[in-house]
Amino acid sequence: MIIELGHFALILALAVAVFQMLVPAYGASIANRRLMATATTAALAQFGLIAIAFLSLVHAYVVSDFSVLNVAQNSHSTKPLIYKISGVWGNHEGSMLLWVLILALFGAAVAAFGANLPPSLKARVLAVQASIAVAFCSFIILTSNPFLRLANPPSDGRGLNPILQDPALAFHPPFLYAGYVGFSMAFSFAIAALIEGRTNAAWARWVRPWTLAAWMCLTIGIAMGSWWAYYELGWGGWWFWDPVENASFMPWLAGTALLHSALVMEKRESLKLWTILLAILTFSLSLMGTFLVRSGVLSSVHAFAVDPERGIFVLSIMVMFTGGGLALFALRAADLRQGGAFAPISREGGLVLNNILLSTACATVLIGTLYPLALEAVTGEKISVGAPFFNLTFLPLMAPLLIALPFGPLLAWKRGDIATAAQLLKVAGVLAAATLVVAFAYGQKGIWLAPFGLAIGVWVMAGTISELAARIKLGRASREESLRRLVNLPRSALGTTLAHFGVGLMTVGVVATSAYLNENILVLKPGEKTEIAGYTLAFKGISRAKGPNYVEQSGEFIVTRDGAAVTTLFPSKRLYDSPPQPTTEAGIHASWRGDLYTVLGDPQPDGGFSVRLYFHPFVRFIWLGAVLMFLGGAVSLSDRRLRVGAPSRASGKAATAAAE
Repeated sequence: MIIELGHFALILALAVAVFQMLVPAYGASIANRRLMATATTAALAQFGLIAIAFLSLVHAYVVSDFSVLNVAQNSHSTKPLIYKISGVWGNHEGSMLLWVLILALFGAAVAAFGANLPPSLKARVLAVQASIAVAFCSFIILTSNPFLRLANPPSDGRGLNPILQDPALAFHPPFLYAGYVGFSMAFSFAIAALIEGRTNAAWARWVRPWTLAAWMCLTIGIAMGSWWAYYELGWGGWWFWDPVENASFMPWLAGTALLHSALVMEKRESLKLWTILLAILTFSLSLMGTFLVRSGVLSSVHAFAVDPERGIFVLSIMVMFTGGGLALFALRAADLRQGGAFAPISREGGLVLNNILLSTACATVLIGTLYPLALEAVTGEKISVGAPFFNLTFLPLMAPLLIALPFGPLLAWKRGDIATAAQLLKVAGVLAAATLVVAFAYGQKGIWLAPFGLAIGVWVMAGTISELAARIKLGRASREESLRRLVNLPRSALGTTLAHFGVGLMTVGVVATSAYLNENILVLKPGEKTEIAGYTLAFKGISRAKGPNYVEQSGEFIVTRDGAAVTTLFPSKRLYDSPPQPTTEAGIHASWRGDLYTVLGDPQPDGGFSVRLYFHPFVRFIWLGAVLMFLGGAVSLSDRRLRVGAPSRASGKAATAAAE
């Protein structure tokens, strides 16, 4: 009965979404406040109904109701509770239900906390958001119904894919979807602004917190996926330029550009057209990621293999919203008033450079991802575009961006002085130069460009600290005065410092682990030893154990360094009960200098076992940097100026429009 209630709630949510799409928009067109006000109630009701539907499916998984087809195909009675719950979104149908739940959540958040929005803009934003909900609720009900019953339910289910039975994968999809779907708010604000013909600093201030929240979620979601792939798949890497990875990376790049572009629009009312276009394209890339993962055109460890007809439905949704948004942009762009001019050397100029490089990098990833698919569709020829292409095209675009990054916050708006900014970055330059010298002296075995990459990472981190020191007059004022300035800094400034420092830290981790990776593949018998990166590993043998829903074969490696005991690693191979599928569990020792990574392979005829050993220098900096970026976004989001609506500086027509 509960599952039928969930199904009914989803159908009712579709009806409410249709109402929310039509009535408030009509009310805005005739300036009827009562009709516009219905958007708030409808958005909250839609979220409540979809939440009921989602919780109904969760309940079916928790109680192992195998009369539900979706549960029977993706769960098992012996699974731990956390994986029963995560199994809800570990499949196509359930993940789409989570998708629309997050979509409705963002709409409900605007409805509940958007009291400072002009009524007509709020009504149109929620109407556009509802149109997306109509499309995806229809998709679920017509092609991907998670509430179907089985006439003859099995005694037990097939089980969730074993490689998805992992804590990181329990949280990775919700954060990733929150990022994907969160950019729908930027899209809805952009379409509403185009319909009204009103874009100003107030609009940029309203759209920034929703974009920032989506960017934060996508950042941590991508990082979780990378971390999971690193320790769970046993391949020893953290990023593969897999098309599904790229599908989440492209909207992240576009969203990062959108955040910085919206800042220029808010402060100087410039880049209006570009900001609107970026908002449309960022969500379009999110829809493209949804299509690539669910259409069957990609084969990946984290893609859903589904009926291509569903992919056509998603493709139709993508074409409708992307094409419709771009068509409206083309029609209304000429009516939008441009902002003030600024010098090339200014903070605006730095942010424009940021946008150019990020957008070009996103286009590069897009071409590398779609070209093999287009070529196969046209000629039938299959090719693979991997790391060599992206390293030669993407990375050269990132280097100038990172070099320029510390200058941006030190330049004044409208017209800046690059000599003064360079003077403030002297210490950062010295530290970067010292890093370059040390890296060349001690890193002869790595790629010759790697020391420059490490120096750039240190440059970004030190430059970020230098900018903060300049803000609080560190060394130029008393300690009490500097502390007072630090405490009184806007939270958005502190958040920017954290996020930019995280970018530098991630750069160091990426360069170090990519250029100075140690790898050793060999066969070891019990009692034998081997060495890697200064560690000595003694292979003690194999033991067998049984887990909740798997049997496990573990290797024991005693790790020492210079004769002193360090740790014991237990890499293993697991065979799950249902479905019967093997997985690899790496044994990892983390230290400040890097990760010692061990993988147990197959038994050999001579009684030994194949073993793969890796040493990843500073690899943890990658995920620590991502966490700092997420925290920086959270600190910025807590800034009251992002929650109070229009900037107080608006005057004239802008102020009049904002007050309507």
